[in-house]
Amino acid sequence: MTGFLLRWLFAFVLLAATYNPTPYNFIRWVQQNGTETLSIAVLGGLLLVIGYIIYLRATLRSIGPLGMILVLALVGAGLWVAFDLGWINFENPTVNTWIALVTLSLVLGVGLSWSHVRRRLSGQADMDDVDE
Repeated sequence: MTGFLLRWLFAFVLLAATYNPTPYNFIRWVQQNGTETLSIAVLGGLLLVIGYIIYLRATLRSIGPLGMILVLALVGAGLWVAFDLGWINFENPTVNTWIALVTLSLVLGVGLSWSHVRRRLSGQADMDDVDE
């Protein structure tokens, strides 16, 4: 469980570092300072792209597009229940952005963790494709 929480937390930090409703994110920083510090903006952008490639590749390989849709549907159904019970509302755009960040980070966290979950449930390990 700790492993999943760490993978989810890193996914959330990756997404929130890219964009969030506060002024502290990469997109806004580049809009305000990107021309003055272009080299730092490029370096930061490349680091974010590397993080996205790692997460997206692992997620696509472990659960695939259908699995991503299923996780999104599950989270969406949970949000629907929370809305129907009056626990949340979707009138505040800032809250909606945070909900979207949590939702997307859950998809990436599940995708990165799925091989570990599958191994524990089935006792079978996943192997990467070998070209040789």
